[in-house]
Amino acid sequence: MTGQDVVKSCNEKMGKAIEATKHKFTSIRAGRASVSMLDSVKVEQYGSDMPLNQVGSVSAPEARLLVIDPWDKSLISKIEKAIMAANLGLTPNNDGKVIRLVMPELTAERRKEYVKMAKTEAENGKVAVRNIRKDGNNDLKKLSKDKESPISEDEVKTLEAEIQKLTDAHIKAIDDLFAKKEKEITTV
Repeated sequence: MTGQDVVKSCNEKMGKAIEATKHKFTSIRAGRASVSMLDSVKVEQYGSDMPLNQVGSVSAPEARLLVIDPWDKSLISKIEKAIMAANLGLTPNNDGKVIRLVMPELTAERRKEYVKMAKTEAENGKVAVRNIRKDGNNDLKKLSKDKESPISEDEVKTLEAEIQKLTDAHIKAIDDLFAKKEKEITTV
């Protein structure tokens, strides 16, 4: 492994941290119903927890409505319990065939809560990026002490600076994503 391999690996991992943060943002409601809001819901079926989208089809036919059509109608009560347990602030209604989730209008207080949730997810993403930087710098230090492929102290400093530039760029990307999500949540 060379110093450039360490930098490349850090860049890839930081990109994945941004993707994970984007994915977390999709589960935070912003006025419109989105099927990804239910990604965290797990339904107990046949002794194991299954993602909701694996026990039925989930759709958003209207801006403020989600419809879950379970493939096995006997799971309706379990799906309702799972939605309530996920603490999404949604109350499931069923007619024996499908479950409907009507999105209530967002109050100013609820919007602030969602912004706070988004800020927490953004902070988690930044922490992940910083941890990747720390691991990369530790890998570089190990390489500089390795007898078989020694790299000089100057090279280590140069590569650490490169990793810091990557870190700054990825943290800025997360900040930009948060600003966009915050605007999406607070805009009526």
